[in-house]
Amino acid sequence: MSAIAPETSEQVYRALGEAVAKHWSRLPHDLQRLLFKQATSSEKEQMRPSLAVILHDQHPRTCAAIRSQAILEPDSLGG
Repeated sequence: MSAIAPETSEQVYRALGEAVAKHWSRLPHDLQRLLFKQATSSEKEQMRPSLAVILHDQHPRTCAAIRSQAILEPDSLGG
């Protein structure tokens, strides 16, 4: 196998990541969990909240799931 320049390798990974993110809501839930876990493992742990927000805000299926689990708080007027 031929050696790939680091810049090319980074472009390939970025393109692949963008493709996965674009089709995130169509992926099976188990695959989403696996990819999310891998993407946020060890040294990338600080990316976890940002990645979760991006994926949930941009994809209706995951966004709807989060909203359905939200706990509604009563307003200050007791309603």
